Order: sequence, then structure tokens, then C-alpha cells
Amino acid sequence: MTLTLSNTLTRRKEPFVPLDANHIRMYVCGPTVYDRAHIGNARPIIVFDTLYRLLKHLYSKVTYVRNITDVDDKIIKRSLESGKPINVITEKTSRFFHEDIAELNALLPDVEPRATQHIPEMIDLVKRLVDNGYAYEAQGHVLFSVSKMKNYGALSGRSMDEMIAGARVEVAPYKKEPADFILWKPSDATQPGWDSPWGFGRPGWHLECSAMSSKYLGETFDIHGGGQDLVFPHHENEIAQSCCAFGHDFYAKYWVHNGHLMVNGEKMSKSLGNFFTIREILDKVPGEAFRLYTLGTHYHQPLNWMEDGLKQAKQVMDRFYTALRGTPEVDLTGVAPDAELVEALEDDLNTPKAIAVLHTLLSVLNKAESGQDKAAAKAKLLASAHMLGLLYRNPEEWFRGNAASDGLSESDIEALIQKRADARKAKDFATADAVRKELAEKGIVIEDTPSGTQWKRV
Repeated sequence: MTLTLSNTLTRRKEPFVPLDANHIRMYVCGPTVYDRAHIGNARPIIVFDTLYRLLKHLYSKVTYVRNITDVDDKIIKRSLESGKPINVITEKTSRFFHEDIAELNALLPDVEPRATQHIPEMIDLVKRLVDNGYAYEAQGHVLFSVSKMKNYGALSGRSMDEMIAGARVEVAPYKKEPADFILWKPSDATQPGWDSPWGFGRPGWHLECSAMSSKYLGETFDIHGGGQDLVFPHHENEIAQSCCAFGHDFYAKYWVHNGHLMVNGEKMSKSLGNFFTIREILDKVPGEAFRLYTLGTHYHQPLNWMEDGLKQAKQVMDRFYTALRGTPEVDLTGVAPDAELVEALEDDLNTPKAIAVLHTLLSVLNKAESGQDKAAAKAKLLASAHMLGLLYRNPEEWFRGNAASDGLSESDIEALIQKRADARKAKDFATADAVRKELAEKGIVIEDTPSGTQWKRV
């Protein structure tokens, strides 16, 4: 089957035809590091990590670039509010981001450029636009003149009036037109800045991604990804400045956007009390349950985040790890993922269907009787699950998890299990039952097997 993707630019699902089949290039907008990433930020991380895994399976060479925005007005505001230097905020927040998404089994991108390390490339891009007549200087600012680009608005499919009405357009006397957007802006003594032909200043947000993508992927490339909220103005403006700077009629060939995330049917916001960081969710469930829940909805559709759904995802992962418990070790070298699962992913990253295939493979493992059949079924299940970023943990590690604040440590649990074993040996079944009940009340389920008593947190 041929890989197909929903292309926002053409508004249809279409076959993926790479610019160079020997080198697939993908850019995805990364975080602005001023605070801990929230669950809405996690969705594109998981979606495009899954696409990256698929591309690596299908093609010999893939370059995945995901940036870090570490110069931005939100970061400046946080610095002023907290009294902490900007670099302290961005370094700490970047570390938190990497720690959180590592627990989601997100692979590292091939390149992760930081905006502040690419200021010369940004200045060069602005120079090109000024020289080409697409940008103008006004009161220390450099702005892109949207009226100079005839196809402006093609990505979002909006007219100029709609784009101005639907965006928070900054009204400023130095603008020739309301929709003109900033490429470079002046900085005062309290703001980060760099010397440029237009004075001491800093880049506009849209400019950053164009400069970094062109450096690492070229002036044109295959796939640009991100959340649906970035279509306008961010991605629309990226296209405008990149095409006009480099003289091409396209920037990225395929524009792939994941749908919005809602919480219990409402937009996530702190004022509604339904705002959750990735870390807050990881404190409740393992990252793989988080990931499974996210992949259970097709990326192109809105995802309605619900507590019950997250709990169900954890229970599903429990079933997979229960099946893996006690199975022989397997070598995955040369083991291919299930063809039906790969076909599901090739069909516009149909992760719900791919998850259904995993359940079929789980059934095969549960029904396997001989050691050889169990090993083969386990290998196929793991190789397939890894395409979705799942089933990387040891089953015992999965079930033991982390003790809750009011829970029991592993040594506490083992001591109680031994107490129960001693009671059963002494035929003191009342004590044995009492221990089982105590463990159950703490969320610990025990199971007696021929090889001994096993336990897991639920």
C-alpha cells in the first residue's frame, strides 16, 4: 500500500510522493519553553513521532527536525514576572519538556535547533525579503508585506478580510496594511536582542521556523507538521516568507495538522479548571497509557480528553503486559511488524485501526501453547507495538510502577505477601484473606501462579 496523508494545503488525502525517495525530510513546530508542556502540546509530539517511526520503516533515510523556541514575548513576560533570567527559564523548561516526552516514548528528532542559535540565518532571511521587495522597514521594525504575495491565505483557505477578522492583528502605525506581520522588532535594554542592519532587536516568531527548517532541510522539503491551531497565522506566514525569500512556488509539499484537544467537551483553559500538564497526567498513569489514549483517536479529528478514557487506556495496557508476563525473552532483530498494522498506518496514519491489529496479535499470543509459538507471537506483537511507540517496558516493571503517596513500597508489599504465604502454610486462612484484602485496598492485586505469587498495581 502507498502512504497517504491528509494535506491541509490541498484539502484532501493524497498519496505521499517524496521529493527525493532517498531522503525524506520533515519539520514539526516544537515548544516555546516558558512553562511546563500541557496535554495539548503532547498530541503533536505523539502524532509526529508515530509518523516518524513509519517513515523510518518505509524509507532508508529520514531527517526529522523539531525546533525549540527560546526567544519569544511569552518567555520575556515570564522572566519579568518571576525575576529569573531568561536563560534560566528556558534551560529548566527545556529539561522538563525532554523528561516528560521521554516518558511518552517519543524518539529524539534528528535535529533539535534552538532559535537563539540561529539568529544569523534569520537576519539573512530578512535581508533576502527586503532585497526582493517583500518586506519593508518602519520604526525599527521589519515587516512582511502580505499584499505582495498573490497566494497568501492558500493554506488556511481564508480571504484577506477573514484572516484579519479571525486573528488578533496588532494595530500599529508603522504597518502599511493591518495583516502585515513582523519579521524583526526592536528590543530595549530589558529584552533579549542582537545587532542587525535594522538596529538592536529580535526575530518575529514566524521567521524562526523558516530559518531553521531551510538550514537543515533545504529551501523546500516534504512534510511540515504541527497542531491545527498553527495553520493561521504561523504556518501561513512561514509559507509566505519562505517562498518569497527563496523564489519557490512551494515551501513544504505536505502540510499535516493534528486536530484540537478538548477536555470533557470544552476548550482547555486554566479558568475552567481543566488545564493539565503532561507531568500531572504522568503522575497518574504511565506514559504508554497516555500515548495509547492519544492514538486511540485519529490524528485529524478532535481529541476529547476524559478521565475515564485515560483509565481505560491504562487497563488496556495492563492486559497487554499481563500477556507478556512470564513469556520467553525474544530477539527482535529482523522481526518485521505486522503487515496489516503497517497498512493501517500507511492509510493516513490510521492509529485506531493499528491498535485494533495489536489486539488481534494479543489474542494470538494468549492462545499460543508451545514455547516456540509464544516466542513468535510475542516477537510479532512487540515489533508491531513499537511502530506505535508501545510495549517497551518489562512487565514486572510495568505492574510495580511507582508507589502512590499513600501506597506501599515494594519491600512493604513483598513483606505482606510473605506474611500471607506463612499464614497459608500454617492454615491461618483468616490472616491470609485479611492480607489480600489489605493489599487490594491499597490498589495491589495478587495472583497465585505455579511459579509463585505475582502482584501488580492497578
